[in-house]
Amino acid sequence: MDAKRILKFLRQLTANNNRPWFIEHKQEYDAIRADFEQGVQQAILRIASFDESIAHLTVKDCTYRFYRDTRFSNDKSPYKNHLGAYIAAHGKKALHGGYYLHLEPDHCMVACGNYWLPTNILTSCRNEIMANTDEWLRCVRSPDFLRFFGSPVASSFPAPTDVSSWNQPQGFGLERLKTCPSGFPRDWEYLDYLRQKDYCCWHQVPDDFYQGDRWLDEIVPMFRVAKPMMDFINAVIDDYE
Repeated sequence: MDAKRILKFLRQLTANNNRPWFIEHKQEYDAIRADFEQGVQQAILRIASFDESIAHLTVKDCTYRFYRDTRFSNDKSPYKNHLGAYIAAHGKKALHGGYYLHLEPDHCMVACGNYWLPTNILTSCRNEIMANTDEWLRCVRSPDFLRFFGSPVASSFPAPTDVSSWNQPQGFGLERLKTCPSGFPRDWEYLDYLRQKDYCCWHQVPDDFYQGDRWLDEIVPMFRVAKPMMDFINAVIDDYE
């Protein structure tokens, strides 16, 4: 994948996010989009080598429209400033978690897990974590998981808060309750995992990460180490879907 060309186009678009400019540069967009989609196809094949559940997916199943829905947004820019692909076995709109690739100037990343979980499912996830604590800790406290993604406490900057940010170098859990969730013990040793409102982990990568083909090898260890955590949560979610 020619990430330099893709990110150059996205930088230019960010500075000229309007329909006339985009129409004038549509041919370039079509080229970088095709290159990105070829990379996504390669990623599906690579991930399927250790997670057969996503082997049936096509590029179309995993990619998004480039045009923004501005109906309910104060930002009326018509186009996104990034390219992303969500490689999830049950589809990109399902609650069942998956693997995410993101190309954006100065904010490229790799992510994995589950986002925007309803309260009833979150409660079930928290109960499952408490009922199978040792298994959960094996998933999220392995040296490799901590190296790539950190922990709920470590992902907060500059100190534990109720919101983390994709802009942080790494993280586990974008949103969390400020206090203990209702009905759970406030003095539980691993309370930070119960405070989470999602079970998504991410790792920022440099802009040249996706250049060439080497990234296909480098995403494998990150996704492999995140998969047990995601499988743990998916097993709960699948009871509801």
